[in-house]
Amino acid sequence: MSWYRNTVWFVKGLREYTRGGYESASKRFNPADVEVDVAGRSFLVTGANSGIGKATAKEIARRGGTVHLVCRNKERAEVAKEEIVTETGNQNIFLHIVDISNPKEIWKFAEKFRNEHKLNVLINNAGCMVNNRELTEDGLEKNFATNTLGTYIMTTALVPLLEKAADARVITVSSGGMLVQKLNVSDLQSESGPFDGTMVYAQNKRQQVVLTEQWAKAHRNIHFSVMHPGWADTPAVRSSMPDFYERMKNSLRTEAQGADTVLWLAVSAEATKLPSGLFFQDRQPVPTHLPLAYTHSPPEDEEKLMEVLEEFSQEFKSASPG
Repeated sequence: MSWYRNTVWFVKGLREYTRGGYESASKRFNPADVEVDVAGRSFLVTGANSGIGKATAKEIARRGGTVHLVCRNKERAEVAKEEIVTETGNQNIFLHIVDISNPKEIWKFAEKFRNEHKLNVLINNAGCMVNNRELTEDGLEKNFATNTLGTYIMTTALVPLLEKAADARVITVSSGGMLVQKLNVSDLQSESGPFDGTMVYAQNKRQQVVLTEQWAKAHRNIHFSVMHPGWADTPAVRSSMPDFYERMKNSLRTEAQGADTVLWLAVSAEATKLPSGLFFQDRQPVPTHLPLAYTHSPPEDEEKLMEVLEEFSQEFKSASPG
């Protein structure tokens, strides 16, 4: 049935995920939802030096929020920070250099951050799509290390800080590609069979949806959400999916359009009127499974995912310097 799922997803995407889909959906948006002052609130955005992460950080900064940019590349991050400060006039922009594929680095960062800052909103945006199977220095498959384990550790490490905050939120940037994947806990690091980077990425994005649903059940004082930004023209899309980019470049959303729902989930009062744990597209919750796609997983698989990630997390926490 994989051909069916892929075909349905692509046809659906052609209609909804493009710039035209955004323009159509935006006709029902209430601009007042995001016309808010968030001065005094603290936001952390991973992968914030380009693309959707930078666009989100910039819009939060325009609204007066304190923004912590978590980036891997120091040079690009400093350029992004300077751009955000210059364009918004907001001086409360802070830079942290962290490689989200390195769990020890994340633990070290999170423990220091908890002691020095407050946090109202965590935005898990950092991600990668590596098209060949690569291992990190810790022996982890790089897509899994970044998209799944990195997101898990960053979130769970900062939950104690978020639980102290008013109106705490966690938003994870996923992808509609997850609709073609059923959770697979038997091969989290893609060791079996041929390696398909696009499908590994989609599997990671399914895992992020499951994480969000599980976190929402476990932490009732925090509002969790996961979203699909549509198909946006970002540096990551250009580098990771060049053929797709060439085919779709005239129809792709802008970075700001891709970031719109992230911003809405992060700042609007309307977002938290909806239940925690939902999957969003264009400011509204949407199903996490296509009809007849057979992508539902049993509860025991979802519990197994959480158990395995927690084991990894604790292993790297104990190995983290400091």
